[in-house]
Amino acid sequence: MKKWIALFMAGFSCLLVAAEKNTDAETNQQPAAPKVEEYNYSMHLDIARVISHSEVPNVCAVVPVQMTYEDHQGKRHTLEYEVMGNGCGSNN
Repeated sequence: MKKWIALFMAGFSCLLVAAEKNTDAETNQQPAAPKVEEYNYSMHLDIARVISHSEVPNVCAVVPVQMTYEDHQGKRHTLEYEVMGNGCGSNN
């Protein structure tokens, strides 16, 4: 009977150590980067507040830019869409 108790305690302590290592690994992880959604015309956008947006480059081409915004529920979103660059002026 003592052998069974010792075997049970050894197995249980191994499980506790493994669970503790998993908890430590989860707490040391950095938060995941926000998922970037690609814009399409059929999307319904719920934009309550624009937090940031990338600058439009000074090129004469269609370029991707990103906007981070907050919806009416307070959830943050990052949206990627395409715009015409700023370098297509008549002076070029």
